[in-house]
Amino acid sequence: MPDISWAGFYLLKNKKLILGPFQGRVACVSIDIGKGVCGTAFQEQKTIVVPDVHKFPGHIACDIRSNSEIVIPLIKNKRTLGVLDIDSTSYSRFTEEDRKMLESVASIVTEYCNLEDFVDC
Repeated sequence: MPDISWAGFYLLKNKKLILGPFQGRVACVSIDIGKGVCGTAFQEQKTIVVPDVHKFPGHIACDIRSNSEIVIPLIKNKRTLGVLDIDSTSYSRFTEEDRKMLESVASIVTEYCNLEDFVDC
């Protein structure tokens, strides 16, 4: 995917989302459930596409260069294990096609990566 400034996983540990594998600048290490885009997507168990992160109530600015974001929950057997978080420096970067593709990627990750071994559910 072009024009991506950060991509990574946050996994549930001790009732918080803890930074897992990522590519980009070091980000927030811990995010509370229900806070920011990641915590909200986790809590609501739904993908959130944010065209302008500066307008998202409670957005957590881990990288001040980010302007848009997509967060996909990682759900297996009705349990949310974490989220896939992707940021861009461009506004309105993520399309409906991106959402569908990334939800497919998240589904494959949750099916085949044994995330349950790394999280507290």
